[in-house]
Amino acid sequence: QVQLVESGGGLVQTGGSLRLSCEAFEGTFSMVPMAWFREAPGKEREFVAHIHWSNGQVNYADALKGRFTISRDNAKKMVYLQMNSLKPEDTAVYYCAAARPGYSGSDYYFSQISSYWLWGQGTQVTVSS
Repeated sequence: QVQLVESGGGLVQTGGSLRLSCEAFEGTFSMVPMAWFREAPGKEREFVAHIHWSNGQVNYADALKGRFTISRDNAKKMVYLQMNSLKPEDTAVYYCAAARPGYSGSDYYFSQISSYWLWGQGTQVTVSS
């Protein structure tokens, strides 16, 4: 009944920008820690960014700091990922994920795949060189 749906992916040239969206359906959302992960061909799914449910605290993968920005709009039940200065190595399927409602943990905790119980179907981002 509860689901996450990503959108906004597409094809972009190196140096370009994309804004991904994730919409939560049939859930409360406002107390849910949210994150973005990505999975490139032949690689493990990896952490991209997290945003806390309470105070808006954010955390990013080290390699992505300064290029990617995560944000949320609780009234719209949406979470976003603004991606700038895109590189070919950013090519991947990007997934939205939800962790335990109301839980506060460390940055490390929220960077782990095992901390999330609900995932979207993903949206493809392709960066051409």
